[in-house]
Amino acid sequence: MGLKGKVVIVTGASSGIGLATARLLAEGGAKVALAARSIEKLENLSNELPDSLAVFVEMTDKASIKKMTQTVFDHFGQIDVLINNAGRGYDASVETTDLDELTDIIELDFIGPIFAMQQVIPIMKTQGQGSIINISSGTALMHLPGMGGYAAVKAALAHMSLTAREELLSNNINVSVVYPYITLTDFEKNTIKESEETTETDGSGYKPPKADTAEFIAGKIVECINSNESEVFAHDWMKPRA
Repeated sequence: MGLKGKVVIVTGASSGIGLATARLLAEGGAKVALAARSIEKLENLSNELPDSLAVFVEMTDKASIKKMTQTVFDHFGQIDVLINNAGRGYDASVETTDLDELTDIIELDFIGPIFAMQQVIPIMKTQGQGSIINISSGTALMHLPGMGGYAAVKAALAHMSLTAREELLSNNINVSVVYPYITLTDFEKNTIKESEETTETDGSGYKPPKADTAEFIAGKIVECINSNESEVFAHDWMKPRA
């Protein structure tokens, strides 16, 4: 799918990966719907990006997601791509996991994206085409102490996405998953933490690669739109071994 003239919703567009992705999409000629809670930041960004629209959304509120989708459709008359990027981290051991906190993460990182999919799928079916990109996490591919809850939620999002891919292929709607690695954004600062910081090695002296820039991951997301691959990994070493 080429980007020029395509209408793309990016949730969490006010910072980090979402912001970098919105800018890259605009450079490619897409009409970007900038969705997040920080409406002032979005409006400033919209002034920079041609053919863009700033729209408020609270991704834990179904009515807000529905209103955001309708606003974008009413403005542009189409929705070609949905990028579910908004989310928050949660670090805690299984023993200390606060189930109320975990429920909030599930609402934001899983239920919200699925509901957003449900809003755009009928539109895409009518159009005869569409693309949905759900941003998971490299943690969904690992078993990292202190990150079980977050990783499980992101794994669930990936599983639901790949199931939807199979269901929607006959409708020419492509559903894909992108797995970022550690990224240089404010994500970690905003992560809820109830456990000790994880170490930089796994005990063998191995040190993981350096964190990626948000622009690098944005490139992977655009690559995913253009390639229609089912899964795109930030790095080849993240791919599950056969």
